[in-house]
Amino acid sequence: MKKRPVDIVVISDVHLGTYGSHTKELLRYLKSVQPKKIILNGDIIDIWQFKKRYWPKSHMKIIKHIMGLITKGVQVHYITGNHDEMLRKFVGFKLGSFEIVNKILLEIDGKKAWCFHGDVFDVTMQHSKWLAKLGAVGYDTLILINRAINYLMGILGRGPISMSKKIKNSVKSAVKFINNFEVTAAEIAIENKYDYVVCGHIHQPVIREVKANNGSVMYLNSGDWIENLTALEYHKGTWSLYHYYEDTNISHEEDNLYNEKDDIPEDAELFDNLLQEFKIKNKK
Repeated sequence: MKKRPVDIVVISDVHLGTYGSHTKELLRYLKSVQPKKIILNGDIIDIWQFKKRYWPKSHMKIIKHIMGLITKGVQVHYITGNHDEMLRKFVGFKLGSFEIVNKILLEIDGKKAWCFHGDVFDVTMQHSKWLAKLGAVGYDTLILINRAINYLMGILGRGPISMSKKIKNSVKSAVKFINNFEVTAAEIAIENKYDYVVCGHIHQPVIREVKANNGSVMYLNSGDWIENLTALEYHKGTWSLYHYYEDTNISHEEDNLYNEKDDIPEDAELFDNLLQEFKIKNKK
């Protein structure tokens, strides 16, 4: 399959280690593009709900694929989120073209893009983290129920539905939270004279201009790989939202694309590449 060249890919809220993570679809997407830079904008690994007994091979393939890209020189910025907040202890870590950060400011074609996960604006995270963690468990359970329902809908010849989306869109407090989140992020970006503000966290993919009295900014959210299966792409001066289910070239690919191993290094190869980064000879 011919890969699409992309300058920047932004992915967030993959939640590896949970039942709701669509890793097969994500791997198909990653194999379809040839990015110069990848921004992993938080909640890639769900450390909150991580269990040793649940780490499928499909989840490990995502890690291996990204590691393979790093060894090829693709820049990968891992921005920490709330579900992978444990990694904040390692902020500043760099290895080759990989780094762990809390936020990043990029110069893109003469414009400034401020990228961060977004949980810093979440009042629940600031004052009631236990409630946020409880909500995460409930959300994962809802996703499991939703998958079972969609399986039955498929048997009946009906299309899939998203219960979590319907709940978010119908509960006024949820709609208000999303709106406040977007406006807060945009206002701070405008004050700092940034051209773009790029977030994740709220699982709401969008690209829109936000205007205020003192200016305007392009607000972008990469969505997630639980409900929406979306990513942000920047190429030739333009931002766009990638929707997995709306891309017919990907959604109808045969499963052998997912099973290919040519661009996913094996453990031994990854370790050899790591040794080379440190200029250490492998004694076999």
